[in-house]
Amino acid sequence: MSSTTAAEHLSATTLLRFATAGSVDDGKSTLVGRLLHDSKSVLVDQLEAVEHASRSRGQEAPDLALLTDGLRAEREQGITIDVAYRYFATARRRFILADTPGHVQYTRNMVTGASTAELTVILVDARNGVVEQTRRHAAIAALLRVPHVVLAVNKMDLVGYAEAVFARIAEEFTAYATELGIPEVTAIPISALAGDNVVEPSATMDWYGGPTVLEHLETVPVSHDLTGCHARLPVQYVIRPQTAELPDYRGYAGQIAAGTFRVGQEVTVLPSGRTSRISDIDLLGTPVDVAWTPQSVTLRLEDDIDISRGDLIVPSGDAPATSQDVEATVCHVADQPLTVGQRVLLKHTTRTVKAIVKDIPSRLTLDDLSQHPDPGRLVANDIGTVRVRTAEPIAMDAYADSRRTGSFLLIDPADGTTLAAGMAGESFAGEKPVAAPADDDGWDF
Repeated sequence: MSSTTAAEHLSATTLLRFATAGSVDDGKSTLVGRLLHDSKSVLVDQLEAVEHASRSRGQEAPDLALLTDGLRAEREQGITIDVAYRYFATARRRFILADTPGHVQYTRNMVTGASTAELTVILVDARNGVVEQTRRHAAIAALLRVPHVVLAVNKMDLVGYAEAVFARIAEEFTAYATELGIPEVTAIPISALAGDNVVEPSATMDWYGGPTVLEHLETVPVSHDLTGCHARLPVQYVIRPQTAELPDYRGYAGQIAAGTFRVGQEVTVLPSGRTSRISDIDLLGTPVDVAWTPQSVTLRLEDDIDISRGDLIVPSGDAPATSQDVEATVCHVADQPLTVGQRVLLKHTTRTVKAIVKDIPSRLTLDDLSQHPDPGRLVANDIGTVRVRTAEPIAMDAYADSRRTGSFLLIDPADGTTLAAGMAGESFAGEKPVAAPADDDGWDF
């Protein structure tokens, strides 16, 4: 195959973004290392470095976990701390992999890694089954609306490759995932250390007739076509050259978050509500008639209206609700607690506004998915419902409709620390939102 043909073939393959998650010592890094090694995605010098590091630690066989655990602290402690991104490809698909930490202290990093994933691989140690951290990772996957979840029951070699052990764990996890509203769970029995059912089918688990991990990753249906979604352009920068060649040029630049924009289309600018029509679209300095996500473009309008960074350009008649009151589910990621009455910054797309935490109606109990009422505060790794009042109106979609324009961050205004990652609207598929209190007085804005 010529280099040109190979490049064309690679560009024609689809891209899958996926994340791994699981408890400490469930074997996530080993699974990722095995996946990279057995799919021939490891460079020779990388493998030699891993073999050298393994020998220096007294290990005869190469420790494939070292392919992802790059920080010195990670190697010394044998745990994953930071999110490690890996890029690899097979003949059928390209992949962006986020290997996320399993330790409860670093659950916040799992939120980061899974926020853009189309699939999450959740590992379970066959000896321990479904534990609290497994439920937490499943809940986060459900909150982030990850459409595909793989349950990888690892270390099957340590339970004698028993089908009954795998079936029990798969049944328990699937029932829990169904309660969360996760649309699809694929359970696969594996041994990452031995390579069973990772890339090649296992010779010792002939009772399993499903796909290997890599086969499922290569064939799971994914769609990146957001052109049919609600069109949204968060304005990142206003371009005013004011040069002799372009004395009247006024363009609104940003990356299209979803949908399609066309020249001549009537649009509304939020939160002001002013309307105009698109007169021109510039893409990489070239005029085009149509632009779609995720292209970065500059829109020009027929009317000179007040538009600045943080405004949202949407098609007229298809605008999200604009409000100063935001109700959402958040994953609290900071060491300091989030409390009622706390002043924060809310960052939504390219817009950052002052806000106050009005109420924390509930905190999720992972054991039975019940809501603990009025917890008063959220601490690190808590998942709860919050109501926030913003100083200025925000145009926000429900997270179920748009992961880009339905998400936000709560930030400490004193030092810029990220406090919580929020998803607007209902927490899980089919869940009814908590009713708002009748008394809404006493707030500054």
